[in-house]
Amino acid sequence: MTSQFSNRSAGQTFSPEQSQDNRVTLAITGASGAPYALRLLECLLAQNQQVLLLISSAARVVFATEENLKIPGAPDAAQKFLCDHFGVTENQLKVYGKEEWFSPVASGSAAPKRMVVCPCSTGSLASIATGASDNLIERAADVVLKERGQLIIVPREMPLHSIHLEHMLTLSRMGVTIMPAAPGFYHQPQSIADLVDFVVARILDHLGLSQQLVSRWGYDQRNS
Repeated sequence: MTSQFSNRSAGQTFSPEQSQDNRVTLAITGASGAPYALRLLECLLAQNQQVLLLISSAARVVFATEENLKIPGAPDAAQKFLCDHFGVTENQLKVYGKEEWFSPVASGSAAPKRMVVCPCSTGSLASIATGASDNLIERAADVVLKERGQLIIVPREMPLHSIHLEHMLTLSRMGVTIMPAAPGFYHQPQSIADLVDFVVARILDHLGLSQQLVSRWGYDQRNS
């Protein structure tokens, strides 16, 4: 996938002390929906966000299947691969392995206050809802919850049974935003990319970031 954005962060450095407003944790799990994750990552980087990226083993399988993108398993290799792919510095995009317990996302003293799990498998949903914290994705989500930060979950599954729904309700009651990958059609999508952009645009809205991917309801200037 070729980035549609110019890299506005060239030469910019990021430090652990930088504003929390410019840092976000993005976790990608093994649910179908790699296009959502890639587009969201692209948009976050384009807005000069420092992204702390967590990718599950199952997610790498999904990326290879849905996007023909083979992300290396080793965190350092994955980081270099994705930085080259998006044309950003390794200071802006950090990739951590599932057991890197000394990474910033593992502690409330260092983790970004915002986290998105996109897409979120129902297995990851269950682990987060029950506080399992058996890997870094689950621990990072647990940290955001205990620090009263912003956690957005983007489940991609159908149909949903009662356990799935109960886990979503549990998290919703804790203040988590549940955003199923269910694109709308009022923007008259002409391609799969348009449907992906609808979901990504809503995520960006909730993160407080600007977006011009999809016209807002009531502000579309198309001729009727």
